Amino acid sequence: MLVLEGLRKRYGANVAVDGLSLAVRRGEIFGLLGPNGAGKTTTVGLAIGLLVPDEGTVDVAGLGSPQKPAVRARIGLAPQALALYDALTGQENVAFFGSVYGLSGARLDERVRAAIEFVGLSDRRRDRVATYSGGMKRRLNLAVALVHDPELLLLDEPTVGVDPQARNLIFENVRHLRGAGKTIVYATHYMEEAERLCDRVGIVDHGTLLALGTVPELVAAHGGRPVLVADLGGEEVRVETDDPLRELNRLAAARPVSAFRVERANLEQVFLHLTGRQLRD
Repeated sequence: MLVLEGLRKRYGANVAVDGLSLAVRRGEIFGLLGPNGAGKTTTVGLAIGLLVPDEGTVDVAGLGSPQKPAVRARIGLAPQALALYDALTGQENVAFFGSVYGLSGARLDERVRAAIEFVGLSDRRRDRVATYSGGMKRRLNLAVALVHDPELLLLDEPTVGVDPQARNLIFENVRHLRGAGKTIVYATHYMEEAERLCDRVGIVDHGTLLALGTVPELVAAHGGRPVLVADLGGEEVRVETDDPLRELNRLAAARPVSAFRVERANLEQVFLHLTGRQLRD
């Protein structure tokens, strides 16, 4: 559905995307996971045709570049920076963006109603967006991305600044969209979101793809072996092992084990292993 090949984009001396290549399959939720400044938002901008790559190509649904208006019309975007007009009502916002995509008349009315209902804002559709909470604005941002019924959706940090209830509703929305056959690129730096939602995850940093696969594949390839942690009479012993039970029996045969646990790798450990532990601003 989306193929990025050898993408490069620089801003002066700063290389934001550096030779990035990946393919997003039809009907999947693809997680674009990376720390702040990794190049995720620039990649999204290239994928929708908002930015022109210095090198490389973008192909959407086998139709070519999103620079073409007909190709771009197949894409929906919920940007990290809210793209809403506070002085308009929720319904007016969605209707405006629907008209930009060429919808009008009964079809526009139908799509506006469906998009607002989908994100659970029907009862507030006539209220000005300035009165919405942060979570409501995030949900309306998603409705705007959906109003023209696109095949491909790009969601850039779609849960930033929302409460747990709104976040959970957005998760349900994303799963429902996949069930309806949409292809979704989900850019985030939250491990839990990638683990819960994504069929495959691409970990990026400094504009480069570091690893790609399902969460279990990434953990198996980059997470390291399980670690047995045993308390031997007040002394904590940590042993990396593929067979924790056998290692526990070996330790217990030599000294009494008062407590133990097994620490297994997860996506967060893979992420930190690949991108480092240094703070990002």
